[in-house]
Amino acid sequence: MTQTARLLLDCQCQLGEGPIWHPGRQQLFFLDINEQTLFAVTAAGEIVDSWLFNEYVAATAIVDDHQLVLATESGLKEFDLATGGMNRINEVEADKPETRTNDSRVHPSGAFWFSYMTKSEQEAPIGSLYHYRAGELSVLKSGIKISNATCFSPDGRTAYWTDTPTKQIMKVETDPEAGLPIGEWTLFADVSEGRGYPDGAVVDSEGYLWNARWGGSCVVRHAPDGSIDRVVEVPVSQVTCPAFGGPDLKTLFITTAAKNLSAEQLAAEKHAGSLFAIDLDIAGQPEARIKI
Repeated sequence: MTQTARLLLDCQCQLGEGPIWHPGRQQLFFLDINEQTLFAVTAAGEIVDSWLFNEYVAATAIVDDHQLVLATESGLKEFDLATGGMNRINEVEADKPETRTNDSRVHPSGAFWFSYMTKSEQEAPIGSLYHYRAGELSVLKSGIKISNATCFSPDGRTAYWTDTPTKQIMKVETDPEAGLPIGEWTLFADVSEGRGYPDGAVVDSEGYLWNARWGGSCVVRHAPDGSIDRVVEVPVSQVTCPAFGGPDLKTLFITTAAKNLSAEQLAAEKHAGSLFAIDLDIAGQPEARIKI
């Protein structure tokens, strides 16, 4: 089955990323990483608010209806949506000016999986994947180039993840209570023969994984056995991350990027970096809340 997403908000982000639906506020939060900006929009694509930071912020997690946790280039910070105030939770890689945060997702246990990567994307693989829960921070993986596709099965027993350049989405058994890996990583899906590179991902209520394809102009739905179930076409090439939202969690929101595109490509992709959406017959999972 192939469907096509519609343009929802012509925001033309340099690097749109990290969409999460906040059910309490009925808003989608997403970031333009390169422009250091966080947006809040309605299901109809209307901008409710935006916040400009003085450092890279690539990922967010829900605390409650008034606060988020931001994964910034210097660590985790609690962010007050009403005042814009921040409180530091943990310093993470604050001594590494060459890295920034990237992909993330909260496990059903409240554990926050988030990653760091090199800002240049051209250096040696110096990125890491972290696990944070209830004040405890640990490193799950290191020696990563571009960490992506972090997401979890509805029962919290399986985690998915990729180092994008490998074109392999991996999976691992996880402890549903702590959100920590308890097995060896194994191959979930090899996308080397498919379109583009695996970027951000999310798992729906049926346990199927939706993966954005950077350079592939699409989001691919994978069955639990890794096979391709359906494809959502997106009319721009650099597709970054999907998220389920809307009142019934049956809208798939899709962020994209305009960075690194030539003048000719930008002329052909007039809405590169914008926010897209598609209404589906499948519901997503509510975003889990971080356990601080």
